[in-house]
Amino acid sequence: MATSDGLNVDAVSRLRPVPETHPEPENIGAFFDIDNTIMRGASIYHLARGLFARKILSATDLANFAIAQGKFLTYGSENLSDMARITENALSFVTGRSVAEVTDLSEEIFDEIMADKIWPGTVQLAHMHRAAGHQVWLVSAAPIELANIIATKLGLSGAIATVSEIENGIYTGKLKNPPMHGEQKALAVTRLAKENDINLDHSFAYSDSSNDIPLLNSVGNPTAINPDSALRNHATANNWPVHDFRRQRLVKRYGIPAGATAIALVGAGAGLAIAATRRSRA
Repeated sequence: MATSDGLNVDAVSRLRPVPETHPEPENIGAFFDIDNTIMRGASIYHLARGLFARKILSATDLANFAIAQGKFLTYGSENLSDMARITENALSFVTGRSVAEVTDLSEEIFDEIMADKIWPGTVQLAHMHRAAGHQVWLVSAAPIELANIIATKLGLSGAIATVSEIENGIYTGKLKNPPMHGEQKALAVTRLAKENDINLDHSFAYSDSSNDIPLLNSVGNPTAINPDSALRNHATANNWPVHDFRRQRLVKRYGIPAGATAIALVGAGAGLAIAATRRSRA
């Protein structure tokens, strides 16, 4: 049966053939990327917007975030060097602040900015897994505090994400481990599966980015969500399911191609950021 947005509600039970053994539902996992999979755009950029509104980030800082976000929206895939730089910049802004303060700020900013950026179709998939008794985890390069908040708000099991170094409850500005990106996601999911008795052969993973092919390959049932061109080609070649909620949403609401709207959004976002920078210099 298909919903109004074209999502097949039987998808969870029949995405791909799985081995003959059948683990209990609680021993099956579903792993979701956040940026452009669960949420439109980059969660760390939305966090930056909230921090700018609270005068924690400068207009120049926000402009740098907007440029990287523009690339993300236009090409549908995060650039590895850009995302690493953004992560380091974000850490520098929380240096010396307490974990409790940043967690509270992140929760406020989720409610104010991020909640309406969630893709309903992807969340429906996540909730279908929860209803089936599966463990549902977010796997993201975002800071763990933000990823945990998103998981909690969506009613999911938890999150695997980038962990910052903390001393006496205060951020040092350094990473405790490598950013949760690319191959690191697959390694982290494998560790989590061992710790939580999750059968990866029967588990599911969802992402928009070709950078997450290692994550998608680590489970028996990979699915591309809002894929970049490289992931779409890889999914097609390997007979993976593909859901593109971007095109459904844009055609339904505006009647124009997704790419044209993305470029318009990039221009508007960059323009606002540049204007803010000029005002700050005035």
